[in-house]
Amino acid sequence: MADGGAFLMSFALAYSIALPGTAEMELSPDIHVDELRALVYRLASPEFLGRRGPGAARTARHLADAFQRLGLKPAFGDSYFQDIPSLLNDGKNDIIGRNVGALLPGSDPKLKDEWIIISAHFDHLGKQGKVLYPGADDNATGVAMLLEVAEYFALSKEKPRRTIAFISFDQEETGLRGSMYFAAHSPLPFRQLKAFLTADMLGRSMANVMDEYVFVLGSERSTHLRQLIEKTPSPKGLTLGRLGADLIGTRSDYGPFRDRQVPFLFFSTGQHPDYHAPSDLPERIDYDKLQRISVYIRDVTKRLANDDAAPSWNDKPLPPDLDEIRTVAVLVNRVLKRQDLYPLPEKKRQLVQGVQKRLDTILEKGKVATEDRTWLMWNARLLLITVF
Repeated sequence: MADGGAFLMSFALAYSIALPGTAEMELSPDIHVDELRALVYRLASPEFLGRRGPGAARTARHLADAFQRLGLKPAFGDSYFQDIPSLLNDGKNDIIGRNVGALLPGSDPKLKDEWIIISAHFDHLGKQGKVLYPGADDNATGVAMLLEVAEYFALSKEKPRRTIAFISFDQEETGLRGSMYFAAHSPLPFRQLKAFLTADMLGRSMANVMDEYVFVLGSERSTHLRQLIEKTPSPKGLTLGRLGADLIGTRSDYGPFRDRQVPFLFFSTGQHPDYHAPSDLPERIDYDKLQRISVYIRDVTKRLANDDAAPSWNDKPLPPDLDEIRTVAVLVNRVLKRQDLYPLPEKKRQLVQGVQKRLDTILEKGKVATEDRTWLMWNARLLLITVF
């Protein structure tokens, strides 16, 4: 491998030549592939040092400038920043990071005090020695979506009926500390928060075999959200894979809001071989797919902001259905067919084949029993750990 300094210099030079700042700086309510690409390349560049430590502080200022340029109000009083204190509580008032947020006030006299959040964490793994972790998919893609959706709403003539908060969390990679602190120190009345949307990794393909899929988790806790995602048309070429959030556990910033019974949706294209690796590079992102997902999230957000009724929390998850089973079955079947990507040892292959057989049996039966859903939850987590 080339010297780290030389590598960073060549990467920065290639970035500056290939992607001048014009696309990133363009202001338009339309969500364009070129703008998304420019945003991802910028956030994943050496300029932001892997978005940890000094790089995270620089990223936070960059995002605040973007919100200000759009004319959005600061989310935290007169500031776009919310300091995140250390958990040690040792009296030193140490600050470990900063959330960044902006508000677009609602236009409806009856609904403007209600609010929804659309979010994406901006932090990543930083630099370790001379090795840069760019975090292009994790989570420059999510932040690019957030900025483009914020731009759409800020520049549209028709303003949302409910208030929208655009939040980019810090410290997600260190135990969701940014979103945990935000949920406990909300800038607006928490009881008026009607929905929480977040996105983490939007530009790749789960296990490199789910090219057309984006996964949507969380709708099992709200009938309104389930109906909303089913009724919102997805752009051509994009397939929605609806899953229960319990299949993966608490893997992103929806956790603190789910625990407070806020209806939520989590969007992700899933884990891939470059996850948390220096090879999570901007040239590996599928920008057409990122654009389609961003448009879909924009449309869901627009409906949430304008519907007469707001989502409510279901104390019990909605009954399991076959859509979730079909989505997992597609993933498992494709993995088994791609021995070039997954040359599984015999024991692992037998594990995956056993899951495939049980899924096919459920689909043939045409209904999902409670014990089937419990089995799926534990085996999905096992597959994440052992195969993906």
